[in-house]
Amino acid sequence: MFWKTLTMRLLAVLLLFTTGTASACTVPVFRFALDRWEADRFHLVLPPGLARDAAISDLLRPLRANGGANLDIETSSDAALREVELRFSTREQTTLWKGALDEVTLRAILDSPARKAVLERILAGDSVVWVMADGGTPEDDAAAARIEKRLKFLEQVASLPIQDPNDPDSQLGPGPPLLLKFTLLRFRRDDPAERIFARMLLGPEVPINPETTSFATAVFGRGRVLGAWDLKDLDDLALEDASLFLVGRCSCRIKNENPGWDLLMNVDWVNELLAVSEQVPVKEAVSSPTAPASVVTTQAAPVAAVATPSSRNNWTLFGGIVILIGLVWFGLTWRKKNAPET
Repeated sequence: MFWKTLTMRLLAVLLLFTTGTASACTVPVFRFALDRWEADRFHLVLPPGLARDAAISDLLRPLRANGGANLDIETSSDAALREVELRFSTREQTTLWKGALDEVTLRAILDSPARKAVLERILAGDSVVWVMADGGTPEDDAAAARIEKRLKFLEQVASLPIQDPNDPDSQLGPGPPLLLKFTLLRFRRDDPAERIFARMLLGPEVPINPETTSFATAVFGRGRVLGAWDLKDLDDLALEDASLFLVGRCSCRIKNENPGWDLLMNVDWVNELLAVSEQVPVKEAVSSPTAPASVVTTQAAPVAAVATPSSRNNWTLFGGIVILIGLVWFGLTWRKKNAPET
């Protein structure tokens, strides 16, 4: 009876450790977000009088009809509102821009050269696009060189979770091949075309002034920002923590329980990802298109469908073995002490 009970306990512990690492979704965070997290919608709020303007109605008609941007157009009930406001998709709807709305400002709200570069990198399969808004100073150049060097190192030492092609919870959606690749993209924070984008990258709560401070953000998925850091605070450890978190297995499937905020991007993600799948076979690497002069990329080879297990999984298995040995030792000791004397 004793050995039967001990055997059942050992099997229960072994099952706990093996299923704990195998049953969870193994899709990396960045790819899970690309496949399944719809971008939160921003709010373009019009003053009551302006909403009835024929020219403004014509300007916004394409967005109302079938626009790809994650943007809702609303008319304010506040009669005191005099300017158009672009607000974050948070409950508080923090205002990130306000002013007169015309064709030029609407283009700046919807898109920018840096956002186009981010989109190209994501559709090419980049795991994380590190976006750096800086002033082009020697200090900023040195910070960019340090960041690029660290990202290249992380590409060499990191690995993606093992992908089980038979696991229905770990199937990849349409899109680029699964790669382990980090990209650094720089733009001038004083560029008028990027002013709204720079403010957007900082989200509703980050206490950084984009007009005076150089900073970097980690962008992934469908334009999701994990966080923003003053360049003075973005050391190697912060780079490693953010990058490795995003290439690790997705431990939480609820988007709102994960850190970060979304960018406003004028793109139909569903159709774009389908188009990428049709153009590039899943098992082939994507050749990086020629990047703009302001974009610095780090190159990495594609990661196979089955990658090296992560160190976290190895330590989990090791811990299970240690516990099993401990239980066996405890059982033998207990049996020896309680065995009847002859």
